[in-house]
Amino acid sequence: MRTITTNVYKIEEHPNPSKCFDWIRNNWHDLNQMSVDEICESIRALSELIGGTFDYSISEVPSMGEFISFRDYDKKALDDVIDESNVSGVTYDYDVVGALRKGNPSDALKSLHKETDYIYSDEGLQELCEANEYEFNTKGEFINH
Repeated sequence: MRTITTNVYKIEEHPNPSKCFDWIRNNWHDLNQMSVDEICESIRALSELIGGTFDYSISEVPSMGEFISFRDYDKKALDDVIDESNVSGVTYDYDVVGALRKGNPSDALKSLHKETDYIYSDEGLQELCEANEYEFNTKGEFINH
């Protein structure tokens, strides 16, 4: 029998946090999935208010096939939405309503992509690691306890 000792670091203690950030970017590809779910929730809730049909294809990062569309909806009902931030109660309500009012519902994806950029930035990953007290080995690999 032999014993192997591994040094374990929190992100603020790690000798090279960039290694940890690179590991996260290469292994955790859904850190902003919650926002994708929220924008989808907002689209469904708005459709319930204004009728018609909707369709979408959404990703955390920009993709050529991404879109949001509403068809045959009640424009008067859209005008009657007074408080854009209270369609479904999620943060993307304002973006979805505003983009549809401007005639390009896919513009709501800009906020989602901006949020994803931040989450995967060094600053965003630093906050994530500190808040969750994640630990990493010397190579920058996540240690799962």
